[in-house]
Amino acid sequence: MGARATSRDVARLAGVAQSTVSYVLSGKGSISPETRQRVLRAVKELGYQPNLAARAMRTRKTGRVAVVMGIPIYNPVHMLAGAGSAAEAAGYVMEMHSVDGNIQDRSERILELAGSRQYEGILSFAPTLPTLEQNAPRDVSIVTSVNFDDDMHTAGELADATPVEAFIEHLAALGHTRFLHVAGPPHFASAQRRNQVYAATIERLGLVSLGIVGYDWTGEAGVESIRALPDGTPPLAVIAANDLVAVGVMRGAAERGWSVPGDISVTGWDNYDVSPFLFPSLTTVDNDRAEAGRRAMLRLIAALRDEPPPDGLAPLNQIIWRESTAAPST
Repeated sequence: MGARATSRDVARLAGVAQSTVSYVLSGKGSISPETRQRVLRAVKELGYQPNLAARAMRTRKTGRVAVVMGIPIYNPVHMLAGAGSAAEAAGYVMEMHSVDGNIQDRSERILELAGSRQYEGILSFAPTLPTLEQNAPRDVSIVTSVNFDDDMHTAGELADATPVEAFIEHLAALGHTRFLHVAGPPHFASAQRRNQVYAATIERLGLVSLGIVGYDWTGEAGVESIRALPDGTPPLAVIAANDLVAVGVMRGAAERGWSVPGDISVTGWDNYDVSPFLFPSLTTVDNDRAEAGRRAMLRLIAALRDEPPPDGLAPLNQIIWRESTAAPST
């Protein structure tokens, strides 16, 4: 096995001073974006790992941050990947802790981690008690993301429902006058907001709503919503709770001999991997969980460096227009 790469090796490969490598990995100093990228490429090429123990002894900094989350009901890999990439780019090692239980349990665990002095900062992806930060050691930064509730359901920016308004406005401009919303379960903040925006937009534009139905995230909810419609319903635009529900809507339309998008335009949510390959391909909303994780970590890094958090960022939810939406054929 070869000798472990040092910061001097990184500096030599990147063509910079050794102090520049230190500044890039610690986030200190004024380093140009080009130089920063050159150093990070050298770090990756050499597989350089900072000596955290030595740094901790020298600076009283561990170079480690923790991410805490509740036991998730979905795969959090994209969100954690985004957070991890931001931490690595800033020179930190990220470790993840899943904590079962309620907000009190989670807050107590975070205080234990902070008190251990193993981490310079802690990022919680689920809500914490309002008193958490005042009870934590002053030299440990703690940031709580607002994008998930206590059950790890989406909240905050990830629950932004403005794409529903954009869907309806666009489809109305194409000539649609009648709409149906196949909604998610009402105890989800994201589903509640979409219901509210749907109803408000329909009323504001003077359109006809055939109802808010379904209240589930399943394909069966989509199928049944179409089966329940009376004959002669099309043309119609359906705003579905997610891509699986939208696939059910398309299945129900096919069973009744209704074409998509000729008779029924359909929108989904979540941009599943299969959605671009459906026939027709599905118009949907891409919610960038990796970017949500990255932004949350950037907030923690800003707190660690006593800098303002990033602002002026693009929305996390973006509409992807595809073939399942069009002007009504009749």
